[in-house]
Amino acid sequence: MSVSIQDGWLTSARRCPSPNYNERPPGEAISLLVVHNISLPPGQFGTGCVEDFFCNQLDINRDPYFEQIRDLRVSAHLFITRDGELVQFVPLDRRAWHAGASEFDGRTECNDFSIGIELEGCDDLPYTEPQYRRLAEVTRLLLSCYPALTPERITGHSDIAPGRKTDPGPAFDWRHFRSQLSERL
Repeated sequence: MSVSIQDGWLTSARRCPSPNYNERPPGEAISLLVVHNISLPPGQFGTGCVEDFFCNQLDINRDPYFEQIRDLRVSAHLFITRDGELVQFVPLDRRAWHAGASEFDGRTECNDFSIGIELEGCDDLPYTEPQYRRLAEVTRLLLSCYPALTPERITGHSDIAPGRKTDPGPAFDWRHFRSQLSERL
C-alpha cells in the first residue's frame, strides 16, 4: 500500500473524523511522534469501540469499563489495527488530544508539536507483524514530510508521561520497529 498525504490526511487511511482536536499553536512545527496503545474494552481487539471512543459515540452500556471513560474527550491522529489497517481521526496539521500532561526534551504540552499513533493492543501482549510494518511505513512518510521530526524524536507515551502512562508497554519491540524503519531510510 502506497501512503501519501493530502490536506493533512493519509490517502491510504480509512477516515473516521473525530471532533476531538483543535489548531496547533501558530508556526508550530511537527517534531515528535508518540506511539501509544489502546484496546476497548481493555485487552479486547476488533470491537470497533476505539473508533466510537475517539468520535464520542461510545455506548457506555456495552461494557462496565466504559463508565470510567464516559466523559473523556480524546483522539489520536492515527490508529493501526491488529491486521495493519490504518484509520485516521485527525488531520496531521491539527492538534489531536492524545498525550495529555506530557513533556519531551524540556517542552510540555506535547500535543502542540506531535503526531500520535495508537496501536491496537495492550502493554503485555505482543503486537502483530502487520502493525510493525504499517507503523514503519507511516513513520518513514512522516520523517520525509516533516523535517523537524527525526528518528531520535520518536517515543512512547510512557516516556513523555512517566508514572502516568505505560503504553506502548514492554510488549512493544522498539528494536524490531527501528530495524524495520531503518531498512528503507
